[in-house]
Amino acid sequence: MKKILVSLVALITLASPSHADEGMWTLYNLPTAVYEQMKGYGYQLPYEKLYQADDAIMHAVVNFSGYCSGVVVSPDGLVFTNHHCGFEAIRSHSTVEHDYMLHGFYAKTFEDELPNKDMFVSFMVEQKDITDTLMAHGFDMMNNEQKEEYLDSIEKVMSKEVKENDSTLRLEIKPFYEGNRYFATTYRDFTDLRLVFAIPKSMGKFGGETDNWMWPRQTCDFSVFRIYADPKTNGPAAYSKDNVPYHPEHWARISDEGYQSGSFSMTMGYPGSTNRYLSSYGIQERYVQNAIRAQVRGVKQEVMKRHMDASEAVRIKYDSKYAQSSNYWKNSLGMNKCIDSIGLIQQKQQFEAQLQEWLRESGYLEGKIDFAKMKRYYKKRMEVMESYMLWFETFRRADELSTRAMLVHNGASPKGHGKHQYIKMKDNSDTYDAATDCEILGTLLQNYRSQLKDQFYLPDFFKVIDEKFDGDCQKYASYLYKKSKLMKKKARLYPNKKSFMKDPGVSFGLDITEVMQALRIEILAINDSIEDQERYLCAAKLRMEEDQPHYSDANFTMRISYGQVKEYNLGGQPSGWQTKAPSMVKKMKTGNSIEDYKVEPEMISLLEGAGNMPLCFLTTNDITGGNSGSPMFDAQNRLIGLAFDGNWDSLSSDIFFDSQLARCIGVDIRYVLFMMDKWGHADRLIDEMNKK
Repeated sequence: MKKILVSLVALITLASPSHADEGMWTLYNLPTAVYEQMKGYGYQLPYEKLYQADDAIMHAVVNFSGYCSGVVVSPDGLVFTNHHCGFEAIRSHSTVEHDYMLHGFYAKTFEDELPNKDMFVSFMVEQKDITDTLMAHGFDMMNNEQKEEYLDSIEKVMSKEVKENDSTLRLEIKPFYEGNRYFATTYRDFTDLRLVFAIPKSMGKFGGETDNWMWPRQTCDFSVFRIYADPKTNGPAAYSKDNVPYHPEHWARISDEGYQSGSFSMTMGYPGSTNRYLSSYGIQERYVQNAIRAQVRGVKQEVMKRHMDASEAVRIKYDSKYAQSSNYWKNSLGMNKCIDSIGLIQQKQQFEAQLQEWLRESGYLEGKIDFAKMKRYYKKRMEVMESYMLWFETFRRADELSTRAMLVHNGASPKGHGKHQYIKMKDNSDTYDAATDCEILGTLLQNYRSQLKDQFYLPDFFKVIDEKFDGDCQKYASYLYKKSKLMKKKARLYPNKKSFMKDPGVSFGLDITEVMQALRIEILAINDSIEDQERYLCAAKLRMEEDQPHYSDANFTMRISYGQVKEYNLGGQPSGWQTKAPSMVKKMKTGNSIEDYKVEPEMISLLEGAGNMPLCFLTTNDITGGNSGSPMFDAQNRLIGLAFDGNWDSLSSDIFFDSQLARCIGVDIRYVLFMMDKWGHADRLIDEMNKK
């Protein structure tokens, strides 16, 4: 096994350029073939300016709060990311009296900049391959549980060594190439992150769900934050009013020159998850999961939207929740459409047939990879996965009571001692509306019952619904919200007293926990076998195609993607590669009939006066979730835009990259600056970004 893994390094770094213009590439070991292709597309700087040099552009790129990407654009620590990445921060500071989500926000002084709980940015400091070190200690001979324990211990040891040299650093180890390689990445985290600028939702989310995942786009999807640091060290520090703006040694410079069709473009950011090595069986499973996710979220969103439309206070509380839910509701629908339209499962099956023939001839991984076993494993898991996905989408973070009911059985830390131990729910009433959540719960319970195929996974509380509430799930949900102490402010629940299980919410939580545990036992029993086969499948593909460079699936580590500004063609219809102000004005004027295009009158006036200003553009860059907010650079590492979406016709790209259709949608940096200037009058920020 060690020889197999070592050979993978060679094929990753010493490869031909035949498929070099696709992928999400790690920077520290960027294949020569890939860099040469970048230059062929127009990149003008030496490789060192990407990763190795003190002023390498990677030093300006950040992981934004663990779910997005961003870029530092000033000597005083300004960070650009997407509006939808800052959505929750903007919402959390909004009230009916001061609705920053609806009306926007601009901090005119440093003192006006707003701190944000549980937000951070991470700078990657270093990355290295530690696979050989692991193999030297017999890693390949361990079972999956032993590997997990060993990786955890090695990560702790390496983290300690890193912190001894610099206490502001942290290290994490992640698998790459489906677990055939392991990389250690060192980061520096800044946890004092403050909101500086946000445009109104009408512009930051222009087009809403109507345009989400679509092209053409005109969305001005950006928000601005600032990193704050210890005043003595310029290093990371917990929030303090005494902290000062962070002063990076280097930051991204903004281009005012723009681009043309065919211009070089690259993104750098933190793509979350792709599964492009996934087997045809895995894609079939993903298809089923997508369908269930879309169905349940569609039901939930209908309730949310009705309550949001009826109340401004409810809308403020649910704007972010609705956006998060609907984003992957539509993604799931689009991915399944693409899987069908391009015949992706059949394509994978054909490739696997070729791979099996090569395996028979080469003898590679003989006795390990077994497609018949893989098929059986997936079939067995699928029998449970449908019920699990339905359970997950119904009960996990769907409504506040279900969340609390699960928490008391899974992770709540009681205070006090003995019989006097108690659990007290945190008062987060500013994040949900009881009437809205209650109706969501009742609606989802009814939907769960109607959609569930295997009645073994029907929680016991449905007997209560039938016996005491005549089968009415909404009456049961209302009963829970009214009677359970889980929803009472300052109420205490005593887990060591008989009264604990008499609480209807606590009993409800136990029932859904028991179903979860039953589902997890079934799934975990087969997971390792599937993971092993998928790892072998990846290793076989890499060996069979060792004359080509290969990138690892995304795993929320820094990646670079390169390409060109370019339209696509669907059914003989060219998409165009850029949108301009008049196209947005045209949509704005339909706002009375299409809610997602409704904007303030001043926005129409602004855009009418903008001439043919560029708004958004298409590139062949490879993106996925997590890339939101990724800087888009030109051939000289200058910022030309921020990535914020992909196009509908390539939503299968998480599992298959179609170079003819896959496009990254970016907001033009000139559009960003226009709104900061003409709407926000943010002179101090614009001057700050122009400092040398």
